[in-house]
Amino acid sequence: MSRKRVGPIRRPRLRTAAVAAALLSAVLTACSGAAPAATRAAGDAEQREERAATVTVTPHGGRVRAGEPVRVTAKGGTLTAVTVAGPHGKALTGTLSADRRTWTSDRNVVPGASYTVEAGTRTPGGTTGRSESSFTTAAARKVNKVDWRPGDSTTVGVAQPISLVFDNPVTDRAAVERQLKVTTSDGTEGSWGWLTDYSGRDRVDWRPREYWRPGTEVTLDARLDGTDSGRGGWFVRDYEASFTVGARQVVEVDLDRKRLTLRRDGRTVRTVPVSGGTPGPDTGSWRGTVVVLAKEGTVRMNSETVGLGDAYDETVHDSIRLTWSGMYAHAAPWNAAFFGRANRSHGCVGMSDADADWLYSQVRVGDPFEINGSEAKGTVAPNNGFGDWNVSWDRWREKSALH
Repeated sequence: MSRKRVGPIRRPRLRTAAVAAALLSAVLTACSGAAPAATRAAGDAEQREERAATVTVTPHGGRVRAGEPVRVTAKGGTLTAVTVAGPHGKALTGTLSADRRTWTSDRNVVPGASYTVEAGTRTPGGTTGRSESSFTTAAARKVNKVDWRPGDSTTVGVAQPISLVFDNPVTDRAAVERQLKVTTSDGTEGSWGWLTDYSGRDRVDWRPREYWRPGTEVTLDARLDGTDSGRGGWFVRDYEASFTVGARQVVEVDLDRKRLTLRRDGRTVRTVPVSGGTPGPDTGSWRGTVVVLAKEGTVRMNSETVGLGDAYDETVHDSIRLTWSGMYAHAAPWNAAFFGRANRSHGCVGMSDADADWLYSQVRVGDPFEINGSEAKGTVAPNNGFGDWNVSWDRWREKSALH
């Protein structure tokens, strides 16, 4: 039997083609998978794009309550700029927090006003934004006004306190006192003290611990606009006054020796004989430190106005008012027989025409009269004129609403 020679077995070409097709299919599959991945990456980038920070402003809306600061807050970023325009376009200043996410105005919003707030922001990724909003405040139903002393641009004596008397009651005294700032050229120590004025109205005085130093420059900055005084209503304006302290002049009145001495810068200028009030609860002079309230010149003095019936009705010259209850230093020529000898007035410190004219020309508003003597009817009250100096320093400080 003849045998056939068997050569190498040849595999079908179909398998090779199948492998190639499979490889091509894999490559194609890999390529077709790359397109969806790129699309997803682009979508993710869009999603990651930061939005501008969100800004919140309080207060907001219409007819909101006044008396609060403006607060601007950024969420999702920081504040780059804040502008708040108030009444008459006047801008409110403010303070930015350390993290730059909150801005707070230095002043409260005032009644019956419109405000516009603009804020710029930036996100951590650098996206900037800008927002604008506005709000209005409700009008004040009651307004509280202020009378104050001393007047602006005046020169006063060393005992002059700063005094504010309010038209309406102040029930939130701490809120009001926080808005009162006193600045002095030499850092004078002092304190506010609350009183009921002789008129019956609420009053607050700022007095130094001791008499002012001559030459001290003083400024009162009463930033009351937008402050709620409580039941007394709202303040709708600020008050500012500056004054200078003059020479140290002290008038000493000795009721026992019946004499008056003016001392300037510690030196005696002149001593004159006087007659004080007749000893007694109705006619005696007050003891203690009183302060020149006003130089009123010629005044008609009628005893009926101070509860003494028809005891007197005189036109008096060179009248220097010392208390609200009617105590003056003035010319009293009808009492000449008693000058330096006896106290025979109805409570005032009287002297001759010549001496009264001289004293009137020397003293100024704010000069202290230090009155002593056993024949006085008592110590003048803190609210009767400026009797603040008859209260000890520690007790005076306790009268502050922020003590």
